[in-house]
Amino acid sequence: MRIGFGSVVLGAGLSAILSFSFLALSIGTEYWYIIEDQRTNNTEPQHVHSGLWGVANDDQPIIGDPPILSESERHMQNMHNAIAVLLPLSLVLLVFGGVFAIASSLARCRLLLMGTASYFLLCSLLTLSGVSLYISYSQKALEETKLRIGLEQMAMVHTSFGWSVGLAWLSFILEVTTGLLLLVSARMVQLSQYQETVSPI
Repeated sequence: MRIGFGSVVLGAGLSAILSFSFLALSIGTEYWYIIEDQRTNNTEPQHVHSGLWGVANDDQPIIGDPPILSESERHMQNMHNAIAVLLPLSLVLLVFGGVFAIASSLARCRLLLMGTASYFLLCSLLTLSGVSLYISYSQKALEETKLRIGLEQMAMVHTSFGWSVGLAWLSFILEVTTGLLLLVSARMVQLSQYQETVSPI
């Protein structure tokens, strides 16, 4: 069964909507990093989960900035500031990407479709950079915490990335998928125009 231009464009549109939704949900939720602290005297371990903008509850976070920042901690703060710019910027750009995708698919213009595809691939790079930088930031924060509280205490603290990070990764994959589908649709338009040119011969 031959897949038509409309099906490919519809798939790209659905992929774009899902990528925007997943990234928006990821940025807005507070399960990027999960900490289970078993150092407390309570029978149940203390659970702390945080988002891009801070810790989600009123408990004192294990990973945090002291009042006076060292050179390493200033570097971490700069990393966090970059993350706070990259991911929301990618989200905003996805909105414009959706508008461009609709216009280029309605016009059936190969150059516009290729340009929109490149635009989505650029958005995916921003998302990838933001998520990768967050992972690097979290690992650096974990190393700083180990130095601060010691390896013996750290053995009773379990950390992991939450489902918000997973949504951001899914958004990245879908952004790439959208770009590739738009490239396929541009190729289909080119082939269609070529067939129309040679058919009278």
